Amino acid sequence: MTTVKVSLGSIDKVKSFVNDISGYKADFDLTAGRYVIDAKSIMGIFSLDISKPIDLNIYANDEDMDNIMAALKPYLVD
Repeated sequence: MTTVKVSLGSIDKVKSFVNDISGYKADFDLTAGRYVIDAKSIMGIFSLDISKPIDLNIYANDEDMDNIMAALKPYLVD
């Protein structure tokens, strides 16, 4: 499992984020406090406070991680 912080501060950003990760077979969870939701669920994401950075847990094999991290680059928080 790899954990990164992502910023999804607008509706358009959430839509493009879900579209970008939905193409991968890996599992993605967003965690905010005690809440854990499927990151491929637009409705689930809107149940979180998207005004703050959110932890993204990525459950993928090593071969896919480079492609996934490249796709996530616009959303990553430094």
